[in-house]
Amino acid sequence: MTSAPDPEFRQEEIPVEAERLAIDELGRMLKERRGALSIRKAAAEAGVSFSTWSRVESGSQPDLATFTRLCTWLGVSPSRFFNPISERTTSPLDQAISHLRTDPRLTPDASEKISAMLRGMYDALAQDVTPRRSPVACHLRASSVLRPGVPERLATVLNDMHDELVRKIEIGEL
Repeated sequence: MTSAPDPEFRQEEIPVEAERLAIDELGRMLKERRGALSIRKAAAEAGVSFSTWSRVESGSQPDLATFTRLCTWLGVSPSRFFNPISERTTSPLDQAISHLRTDPRLTPDASEKISAMLRGMYDALAQDVTPRRSPVACHLRASSVLRPGVPERLATVLNDMHDELVRKIEIGEL
């Protein structure tokens, strides 16, 4: 037996994004880059078949190998074509309970008892905290390819900027 989430239950939620491939943009960029070049010639240069090129240019989704070859031919990162389409939020407590429910070592009854205990402990110990809005949020996807030391120096600069923005917000300048 599973219990429905309590509507009064408040805790920080973690956003989970789903992404989709921007096929239309890929097709448009292929047409633009190809220009007056024939599809056969462009496809040969990219290392894909004529028919595959034609389908992708018309809006069909390529397989992974073709997609990477076309991105290489275009000279763009594959990540350029991924766009977030929806956001679902999952609380840390719900994530923990989900893991318990899928643990093969626990019976459904045992996982339900542990889940109820966790919810009870959370309700008893959690404090109602107004979430602090951060003036700066940054995710650096390229940090793994930067030169050694650059991510740390960049983090220092961004933290200093963040602290200054927080200070200005607190004194009413922003």
